[in-house]
Amino acid sequence: QARRRLREFDVGDKFSRLPLPRAAVLLPLMVRGGRLHLLLTVRSMQLRRSPGEVCFPGGKSEATDKDDIDTALREAKEEVGLQPEKVEVICRLMPGIDKMNHLVTPVVGFIEDTFQVTPNPDEVSEVFVVPLEYFVKPLNYQTFPYKTSSGYLTRVHCFKYDDQEHKRSFKIWGLTAHFAVFLALVIFGERPTFEVDYDLDNLFSSSEKNFINMYASVYERKKSNL
Repeated sequence: QARRRLREFDVGDKFSRLPLPRAAVLLPLMVRGGRLHLLLTVRSMQLRRSPGEVCFPGGKSEATDKDDIDTALREAKEEVGLQPEKVEVICRLMPGIDKMNHLVTPVVGFIEDTFQVTPNPDEVSEVFVVPLEYFVKPLNYQTFPYKTSSGYLTRVHCFKYDDQEHKRSFKIWGLTAHFAVFLALVIFGERPTFEVDYDLDNLFSSSEKNFINMYASVYERKKSNL
């Protein structure tokens, strides 16, 4: 059922020709104890950009990558030792735009819950999993308005997740939380316990509209900078 729902939201390479630098992340789903879980990483403290922050495996696209799927799989292999053939890629969801104005495409794939993580310490300090439903029914959640560098006003989700396995809390926010929330909305098709910027009865079209508005604000700024 999750696969079917996800395929209905597949954007393919619809946005791949937009004139922004490209990046992709892998949203690795696994079934554990009969429930869907999402694998997340913590960025190494020695990284220049966003050290110690929670994110999905991923990064900027390279010339050798065929497409966004290639980018996401290559980065997941480099960061957590996930072999590309061990990922059942399902779809690409609506992209986002990060702080550096990269077009970031989320690639959704299923992995086995037996996958043995081997984090690359230069890039990743920890790996953990969160039940997907936490992103529609969180126990610890905040939101705040956020204006992007291009002047687009949006809402930032911020989740605090108490991980029993690691005996500590993880803060999941920004674009990572945005993708996790959208993934959960697509798969569960139910109303979250918090406000979102979507028309939940028309999730695909309203998410596309939000993305196009955000992209337009970035593009206008790029044009005015020229």
